[in-house]
Amino acid sequence: MNGSLPDKPLTIKQLPEDERPREKLLAKGAAALSNAELVAILLRTGTSRDSAVRLAEQLLVKHGGLAGLGGIGPQEVRRTKGIGAAKAVTLLAAVELGKRLAAVAPGERLVIRAPQDAADLLMPRLRFEAKEKFVVLLLSTKNHVLATPVISVGTLNASIIHPRELFREAINYNAAAVILAHNHPSGDPTPSQEDIALSRKMVEAGQLLDIAVLDHVIIGDGKYVSLKEKGIL
Repeated sequence: MNGSLPDKPLTIKQLPEDERPREKLLAKGAAALSNAELVAILLRTGTSRDSAVRLAEQLLVKHGGLAGLGGIGPQEVRRTKGIGAAKAVTLLAAVELGKRLAAVAPGERLVIRAPQDAADLLMPRLRFEAKEKFVVLLLSTKNHVLATPVISVGTLNASIIHPRELFREAINYNAAAVILAHNHPSGDPTPSQEDIALSRKMVEAGQLLDIAVLDHVIIGDGKYVSLKEKGIL
C-alpha cells in the first residue's frame, strides 16, 4: 500500500503561461479565449490528472459543446469527474447569466411588432433547454414587453399549464395582452394538437378577462413557428 498523500488538483497558476486562461484574458480580452478556457476560469482547478482546461474540454465534449451546457442541470454536470457541487453551481450560474444577457433588449423596452420579434427575444433563452418551458410575454397597450415569466416547466414532451397561472401574472403586471411561448426540446417547432388546443383554451380565457392572447410562438433549434402566422389563432 502506498503511504504517499494523493496529488493536489492542478490549479491554473501551475500551467505553462500560454495555457493560463486568466492571464490570457487580461492580456488579450475575453474574446481571445476558447470555450474551454472560459469554462476553465469558472472551474478554477482541475484534478490530480487533468488541468482545469483539460477538465473543461472533457465537459464540453461530453455534453456536445457549449450549446449542450444550456440545457443540463447540476446533477448532470457533476457526473464529470472532478466537478463537485460548487463548480457545478458556478458554471450553471454563468450559463444562466449568458442566457439572460442575450435576451436583454438594448436601449428602450422592447416592442413586439411581429412574431419574429418574440422569437428573437426568446430564442437564446429557450432553444437549448432539455425540458419544455412555457413562457408568457406580458405586453403593455403599446406592445412593450413588461416581463417574460416562466409559467411552467414540463417534461421532455409536454408542458402542463393552467389559465389561472398565466393570467395571474398578466393581472399582476397590468398587461393589456400576452403572447404565449414555449420550446420543443427536439428542436422541431411544429405545433402538436395539444399545443393548438391549449392555445385556443387560453384565447377563450383571455376573452373573459379582456386580455388579448395575440399569438403562441413555439421555439425550436434556431427556428420557430407562430400559430398566428399559420392561421391557427
